[in-house]
Amino acid sequence: MQEKINKEEIIKKAERCLQCKNPRCIQGCPISTSVPEFINLLLQGQEKKAGEMLFKNNPLSVVCSLVCPHERQCQGNCVLGIKGDAVDIGTIEQYLSNNYLNEKVCKKEDEHIGKIAIVGSGPAGISIAFILAIKGYDITLFESHDKIGGVLRYGIPEFRLPKEILDRLKNKLVELGVKIRPNTLIGSVITIDDLFRDKYDAVFIGTGVWQPKKLNIPGESLGHVHYAIDYLKNPQVYELGNRVCVIGAGNVAMDVARTAVRKGANEVYIMYRKGRENVSATNHEIESALEEGVKFEFYKTPVEIVDDGVKYLKTQKIEDKDKNIKFVTINNSEDILKADSIIIAVSQGPKSNIVSKTKDIKTNISGLLITDECGRTTKEGVFASGDVVTGAKTVVEAVNHSKKVAEAIHIFVNKKSLTPN
Repeated sequence: MQEKINKEEIIKKAERCLQCKNPRCIQGCPISTSVPEFINLLLQGQEKKAGEMLFKNNPLSVVCSLVCPHERQCQGNCVLGIKGDAVDIGTIEQYLSNNYLNEKVCKKEDEHIGKIAIVGSGPAGISIAFILAIKGYDITLFESHDKIGGVLRYGIPEFRLPKEILDRLKNKLVELGVKIRPNTLIGSVITIDDLFRDKYDAVFIGTGVWQPKKLNIPGESLGHVHYAIDYLKNPQVYELGNRVCVIGAGNVAMDVARTAVRKGANEVYIMYRKGRENVSATNHEIESALEEGVKFEFYKTPVEIVDDGVKYLKTQKIEDKDKNIKFVTINNSEDILKADSIIIAVSQGPKSNIVSKTKDIKTNISGLLITDECGRTTKEGVFASGDVVTGAKTVVEAVNHSKKVAEAIHIFVNKKSLTPN
């Protein structure tokens, strides 16, 4: 659970803000959160107004304040961070957003006619549901799992994102009249065509990326090998043993490694074919993993998984005459990293249960849905955003794109309701 945030400490953090005339923090935020404005409102004693501003700009502000890579976004662009410590923007936002969520915040601001199906309740689906429900549309949210949240619930560990936050968001959606159908996988029994048959005016797809990507090396089918996206759904059902090797070095790999430590593994290693400077995980996540005892094995590329661990070749960085850098394996450098379990964390792609059962929805070579900039797919009335369109991105990027898509759905359905049959 999160520690209770002390208001006096928050005020001290907020008072450090310089209220820059050209705030770099806003430029660094993918959803253009007006940081100086909500900090100024807080200092004026208008906490509720600050929380309302954050929610209207980003319905998942309470989530983003915890899981955003702040060091690369708002805080990373704070002018105070050039020679010292940046303003702790994430903590201030968390304080305001969390308190605002406790208020009776959700009410319909309009009463538009139209029935909309939202398939998938991850960051994109929840954002679209909030925006369109507040506009007064009749919303049904379809979720293949038993609870809403998508990657927020089943892909981010509790220590990074307490799940009670998602339960509170669900309650707010229900207060707005959103109907939720859990344990309903669209595309197998119920299809997109069935939704249009049942008079939904538009369908939004935000099903994320749940298909793990393979390494395509020998040994991936062995019994002690698992995929990160599957492990994070329910870590307690896995018996990993004492030594665990995680292959990959993104934030998901860090989540897996830190979860394995919490679940009792004595030694956890992260294997990566490049160096630390090339790791895609944030520095905060790397440092947190190191503090918790995770060990890093850099410049090693796996070539085979065997019963007692991972065979690898050492790699080296080479720069050609055009300054292009590549990593190549070193001949005769094969060795083995002993491990009781191996978890593969090298990204994931979309599942095909919807597109395989629906005509006219086109995908690219990676299986991601093809849309225009406003989320319109190649099938009229079907929209999409989030990871199922862009591949795995940050939560805030999914929300930002979804705001544009929600407006496109609103225009489409509103125009449809005004057109005579």
